[in-house]
Amino acid sequence: MKRVTIHDIAKELNIAFSTVARALNDHPAISEATKKAVRETAKRLNYRQNKLASSLRSGHTNTIGIMVPSLDVSFFSSVVHGIEKIMNANGYSILLYQSNEQYKSEKNGIETFLNSRVAGIIASVAKETTKFDHFLEIKKRSIPLLFFDRAVDELKVPSVTTDDYKGGFIATEHLIKQGYKRIVHITSGKNIGIFNERLRGYIDALKLYNIPVDESLILNGDFSLEFGRQCIVDLRQLQIKYDAVFALEDYTAMGVLQQLLTYKVRVPDEVGVIGFANEAFTALVTPGLSTIDQQTTQMGESSAELFLEMLKSEDLYNNLPERVVLDPHLIVRSSSQRLSAF
Repeated sequence: MKRVTIHDIAKELNIAFSTVARALNDHPAISEATKKAVRETAKRLNYRQNKLASSLRSGHTNTIGIMVPSLDVSFFSSVVHGIEKIMNANGYSILLYQSNEQYKSEKNGIETFLNSRVAGIIASVAKETTKFDHFLEIKKRSIPLLFFDRAVDELKVPSVTTDDYKGGFIATEHLIKQGYKRIVHITSGKNIGIFNERLRGYIDALKLYNIPVDESLILNGDFSLEFGRQCIVDLRQLQIKYDAVFALEDYTAMGVLQQLLTYKVRVPDEVGVIGFANEAFTALVTPGLSTIDQQTTQMGESSAELFLEMLKSEDLYNNLPERVVLDPHLIVRSSSQRLSAF
């Protein structure tokens, strides 16, 4: 049986071949009535789109590259789930790559995406990354690029993030309202904007409640479960007094919690603990870990919806980039909830 082609559909409807091709690719310049007629005729004639040929003509596939720092944490897995749900519903598949927080791996991943002719790239930047030439290459090729969670403001591309300043502020304010006054903040020495914003929120909350900012209570390091434990060991060895810990993310906070329990410190009576991200495990441990929820599924869905708008744009990077900022939500659990809070 002869294979049905776009030319057959065009002949059947007495319209141009290019009109059929654009209708099948949902081009915004084609009317909905024409798209409907083309789809119905294609179905009636049992037309099967040659995706490889289509990608060669258009220069890209119906695949979106997604770059994440790590899938070991449920935060990024949840965001990817939100992206995939919306992109699949709109006829796109995803190609997923983990940078493992490494600049070189991230750069290799971007090269893989470009060689695979992806229609665009959605990325969250690795903590090692301080040079952005690989992302600039995406812009130079006029390929849609969107950042989520960890954005690079100087690249001037659309992004979907959480209000990390507000998250840092409300986490610290919660501890203050529970009666804690010597609050440790564990942050990262890496040049990652979201962590700097959480630190800024912490400092401003202390100032608002007239609590002195003590530099000895601000600890910098390579965030991880092990680093959280080490921070508590170091504080004890240095004999630094504290009564609460706000960690930049949940795994570090979990390390803090584990070491406090090893030392038989009563949480939250003696020391309160709060993290950031609302990882899946935070509700399952004992005591339950207080945290800041970043609306991960919403972040993924908003990223996908904004990205779909970019795909329709014929002037990607000459206008001010659209930036969606989601509200963080305080999740209070037993690691910071004092019964005698004032």
